[in-house]
Amino acid sequence: MEKSASYLLAIDQSTSGTKAILFSRNGKLINRITIPHKQYYPQNGFVEHDPLEIFGNTCQAVRQVTETQSISEEKIAGIAITNQRETAMIWNKTTGEPVANAAVWQCQRGTEMCRELKGKGLEEMIRSKTGLIIDPYFSASKLSWIMKNTPGLKELAAKGELLLGTMDSWLLWKLTDGKVHATDHSNASRTMLFNIHSMEWDQELIDLFGLNRNMFPEVRFSDDIFGHTTPNILFKQAKPISGLIGDSHGALFGQNCFKPGMAKATYGTGSSIMMNIGEKALTPPEGLVTSIGYSCKKQIHYVFEGNIHCTGDTLNWLKNDVGMIQQASETENLANSVSDNNGVYFVPAFVGLGAPYWDNQARACLSGMGRNTTKAHIVRAALESIAFQVNDLISLMENKGGIQLKELRVDGGPTRNKFLMQFQSDLLQQEVSPSEIEEASALGSAYMAGLAFGFWRDLQELKELRTAGKTYSPRMSATDVESLVKGWQKAVNRARLA
Repeated sequence: MEKSASYLLAIDQSTSGTKAILFSRNGKLINRITIPHKQYYPQNGFVEHDPLEIFGNTCQAVRQVTETQSISEEKIAGIAITNQRETAMIWNKTTGEPVANAAVWQCQRGTEMCRELKGKGLEEMIRSKTGLIIDPYFSASKLSWIMKNTPGLKELAAKGELLLGTMDSWLLWKLTDGKVHATDHSNASRTMLFNIHSMEWDQELIDLFGLNRNMFPEVRFSDDIFGHTTPNILFKQAKPISGLIGDSHGALFGQNCFKPGMAKATYGTGSSIMMNIGEKALTPPEGLVTSIGYSCKKQIHYVFEGNIHCTGDTLNWLKNDVGMIQQASETENLANSVSDNNGVYFVPAFVGLGAPYWDNQARACLSGMGRNTTKAHIVRAALESIAFQVNDLISLMENKGGIQLKELRVDGGPTRNKFLMQFQSDLLQQEVSPSEIEEASALGSAYMAGLAFGFWRDLQELKELRTAGKTYSPRMSATDVESLVKGWQKAVNRARLA
């Protein structure tokens, strides 16, 4: 690392766009550029991205983020990469061209194959190796579909001409001009092809999904130096690349959830809830999965995880679809204008329910209304539904997983809503600590890279960088919480009967 270097540059390659974000030595966000990419829907249930467009946008965003701040390349210590998980692709290593568009994590093209695997009774085998449930959400069935449905790939794979990977692997390979084909443990653990106990690609699963071992990237620790950018791709001089980590895992690390029982919730369109469970891969309770949370300093840290389909998007529904509010910020005052929800519950199962129910047939349900129900009660119920869903997952992790919650650290736009954060703390009967930084995933990858580049010595130094906003402590009695949760569970049952 150059002695004059004082910034880390994190690439956050997300579902809707690619961000280039500059962080300083004290972990502060200095500048951010976002470039969106096109979403492709070639047929019902299919979602794709163009990998070449994404790589081009990555290069453009990196150039812009330094130019707009007039930061010379000598000031950049290196590159970190965090990415949308489960999105997967195959490319020709000779031509450097994708054989097809990337299949996005939302893509359902693997549904039929997953149904067949379940019919063969393979759920327990796959779960025992990978910690995951059989679902088209994960990468394996997408990659299998591409192999089966793209002419000539079987022959090319046999000749060793093809590579596969998640978006971090693709960007790493392109930025090093094809010299490095690798990924980190967190991304590998979300493919449904990686054995999280033996720490290797599982040959039985590779064969099951019709893939070739020679296509797979090397799996490394997130704080390894993976390689160097090729001169003149991003900068005139080569820069080291480290900090590869999946976006949700990056947020966990960026939130400093380093001890078992520490959990993070990202409130976005949906929500990812992760709890650190330590250095042993515990069997997850039904409805959750076990993944590798992060790997650094030659240690593996595991997590329980659950994904909720609809949290922040509930506020979009109130604003854009039913016109109850004009801005999401209005919900806080409306919710506080009534003393309680008046028995009204809203279950936002617009596209079914995610963890821990995994019920695709459930539908959104507004229940418990009386003649005295007002708009404020409905808005309050919508906000409360976000906290209820998070509580469902944390309770499952505690009661069935055997890990006691120590603190919930949260990020995302809805965390600015004081009513929601207080209600979340009340339901959990634990402290809730919002992050002051919006880009928790990118910060986590920058932290990892900073450990590799010598910006910071250890996890303790990273803890000292964290700045939290107001911490919320529970005010509600456990009896009142129990009554509210029972009402919520009845509402969920109604939605599941829809």
